[in-house]
Amino acid sequence: MGGNITIGRAAREHEALISSALEKGQAARSSIVASWARSARHGLAPSAAALRSQRLDAASLARLRERMEPVTRAARPTLERLFQAVGGFGASVILASQEGLPFERLVKASEDQDFSDAGLDAGSDWSEEAVGTNGIGTCLAEGRAVVIHRDQHYLVANTALTCASAPIWDAGGELVAVLDVSTVRSDIAEGFAGLLSHSVQEAARRIEADLFHARYPLARMMLVPGVDRGTGALLAVDADELVIGATRMARQHLGLSGDLAKNPVPAADLLGLSSHLRPEDGERAVISRAIARTGGNISAAARALGISRATLHRKMGRAD
Repeated sequence: MGGNITIGRAAREHEALISSALEKGQAARSSIVASWARSARHGLAPSAAALRSQRLDAASLARLRERMEPVTRAARPTLERLFQAVGGFGASVILASQEGLPFERLVKASEDQDFSDAGLDAGSDWSEEAVGTNGIGTCLAEGRAVVIHRDQHYLVANTALTCASAPIWDAGGELVAVLDVSTVRSDIAEGFAGLLSHSVQEAARRIEADLFHARYPLARMMLVPGVDRGTGALLAVDADELVIGATRMARQHLGLSGDLAKNPVPAADLLGLSSHLRPEDGERAVISRAIARTGGNISAAARALGISRATLHRKMGRAD
């Protein structure tokens, strides 16, 4: 009986804390309160029971895993290294889809039931729409790394958790998954959760780099100058020195958008280097860069090279 009274009091205090923060308009000053506000707009109440029933059936989970298999394949070595580092602290390592659905989870067998009881099973819905403020869902909602420590969760039912999550962006710069480390241990301090977050973010960048290498296996990889090496600002450059791919960080830094494989950009132009139109360059490379510089305009490329359109077509055929 005493335990139930304590739990009930804690739930009321948590709900009062959230209500007070929202009434005072603190969402503009706190990302956590902003997430609470979104949770309220989704029609959720802090005291509501966690919606554990929102879980994929076996067939749907199998289809999700099949769809996410390229991400899993690229991420597996990093997931295992991360789990070796954090598993001893009673943490699980989770890979969730862009819908907020965990599809891979590494956890000690002795702690598996604890995480299942907390709802951290494969196929559970951890979007903000379903369960309010939480590591996976809030990371997706904001597109950035987050730490949600215990009573920062919106639902009282989730306040035993501490979660550190980071987005994973694919080779095209789209948010494709979330990497999450969660623990149900009550002795995890918020400061230690920050250290976990650093490890999660580094692991997410490694996974992104592996996804990028897998997407462009024959390309030369180039680090973007002037960007912290740890951020994963990579360019994929082909044999003609054309940039055919860029990670999200590289796109942001260089202002790139669209499908670079269809509309490549000369690396020299992009990085502000000296012209690559050198005598020792191959004819095909020179032509390819001239066409890229004019956005695929053959007539303009011919003028830039000082030759006729017919001559350029002839040279293109010979280069092929």
